[in-house]
Amino acid sequence: MPDDDVVADHRQACDGFMVVVRSAGGHWDAPSPCSEWNARDVVEHVIGFHDVLLLRPLDAKPTRPRDDPEARWAATVDALFSALARPGVIDEQRTFLVGVLTTDVIIHTWDLAKAIGENVTLDPRLCTIGLERALANRDKFEASDSFGRPVAVPDDAAVQDRLLGFFGRDPQWRPPGAT
Repeated sequence: MPDDDVVADHRQACDGFMVVVRSAGGHWDAPSPCSEWNARDVVEHVIGFHDVLLLRPLDAKPTRPRDDPEARWAATVDALFSALARPGVIDEQRTFLVGVLTTDVIIHTWDLAKAIGENVTLDPRLCTIGLERALANRDKFEASDSFGRPVAVPDDAAVQDRLLGFFGRDPQWRPPGAT
């Protein structure tokens, strides 16, 4: 996949995450499918992963407010895509990292949506790319302690559900007490 396509795909994933972040206002303490995290923690994880894997290595230092997750994510996105637009920044390693982060963002878009009681349909093309990447790197993902154990979903399930299941999400998850 050409570098520009990987960056465009990441932009699409980040924009989708922003839609859900904007919907989350007032629900930041809601539990998420990530058992240790609430909605705010999901956003902070996505920000932190971008900091560690791309922003710091690219010497990009976004100025973020302390207590506004939406503004924190917006500042992250602005800094990220400004840094990625610099000539010569995208190399093979960063292309891979951006791809991995794209999958991370779409999965956490679902996590955040579920935490705030919304349903979200993730882009099927991005889900397919993410699932193919995950399956091709299954050993690395299974060796990592960063993901829950895979959740079994039917082989004919939608690609979104198969991706979520691969990364330890139950596509039927509901917040505690939800009906």
